[in-house]
Amino acid sequence: MAPKLPEQITALLFDMDGVLTQTAKVHAAAWKQMFDEFLRGRDPSGFRPFTQEDYNAYVDGKPRYDGVRDFLSSRGIQLPEGEDDDAPATETVRGLGNRKNELMQEIIQRDGVEAYEGSVRFVHEARDAGLRSAVVSSSANTTQVIEAAGLSGLFDAQVDGVVAEREGLKGKPHADTFLAGARALGVEPAHAAVFEDALAGVEAGRAGRFGYVVGVDRVGHAQALREHGADVVVEDLAELL
Repeated sequence: MAPKLPEQITALLFDMDGVLTQTAKVHAAAWKQMFDEFLRGRDPSGFRPFTQEDYNAYVDGKPRYDGVRDFLSSRGIQLPEGEDDDAPATETVRGLGNRKNELMQEIIQRDGVEAYEGSVRFVHEARDAGLRSAVVSSSANTTQVIEAAGLSGLFDAQVDGVVAEREGLKGKPHADTFLAGARALGVEPAHAAVFEDALAGVEAGRAGRFGYVVGVDRVGHAQALREHGADVVVEDLAELL
């Protein structure tokens, strides 16, 4: 059963968290625990918790330190940038980001990772139809998550947080990582489809002038996905089979 995509599309670029794997909720939980602990410690009497709306607006789909910086800015908080190896208890942008990553890894090790069944079916059908595919994620844990979800070997290329750091690629909503994914597959952006659940991700797909941008609505923000650049919005990739 060939995927229902525009005729010119020959390659597929998949975000991971929330599109392929049920890890967006794990990220959200780790971000919430980290930020709530920080905010409560900074101002116990004026504590306002980190919300799902904060996650969607400031963090989702972005490189980790960008997410820290953008959320803190929304609350009028500025911290020193710090260093990549700052301890997770350090109150710097990178220290908080490292704490979030520590929490994320603890949750994955404890609970494992589940893939979305409809997404797995879609990727298999796409491969059978001769379409090339890549995982494009801001996460530095991409390889660990893909392996834990049993998806190893399904993709022709991977552009993740490690690659982005090494090659100096700007994070979403910039198009750099998706453009790198298209290059890795040997296709022009006009012939590639982007699959994203994050507002920053569909913005990146639109900014890169990709041939088709699919918004994947897991949290009830279909209209926002359309407004940020999705050509079509689905709740599950199986809808495109």
